[in-house]
Amino acid sequence: MGERVSVVDYLVLDDGEPYLVATACRGCGATYFERHNACGRCFGTSFERRRMESTGTVRSYTIVHRAAPGVAVPYVAAIIELDGGGVVKANIRDVEPEPAQVGLGMPVAMTTFVAGTDDEGTEAVAFGYSPAVAAAGKRTDA
Repeated sequence: MGERVSVVDYLVLDDGEPYLVATACRGCGATYFERHNACGRCFGTSFERRRMESTGTVRSYTIVHRAAPGVAVPYVAAIIELDGGGVVKANIRDVEPEPAQVGLGMPVAMTTFVAGTDDEGTEAVAFGYSPAVAAAGKRTDA
């Protein structure tokens, strides 16, 4: 079996359950998943790494019907408000991409999946969110 690598640097794959880490402003607590030189909320320039909760609720979503070649559609793209603070953009998995199946405020939990494997067997692991009921009954594959 090959190595497993995260497709984004803020998805941590260690010996335990996978989790997200954000950069948090030491001045106001705002969190970011990308690198920032200054906080967009308070303009502070001091940051720390913070482990984020793996559960949250759907703040907003859209059902995508057109995408780049090779990307299966339809799928649900969402903004997830994480328990304990912070928001992250991700797809919702394990749900039919229909408005009746997805709702604002729907509880979700992070899941991981293998997005691709190279010739040496290295797996690229990505993350998404599943409805909390569905996620409770299955393990992540990373």
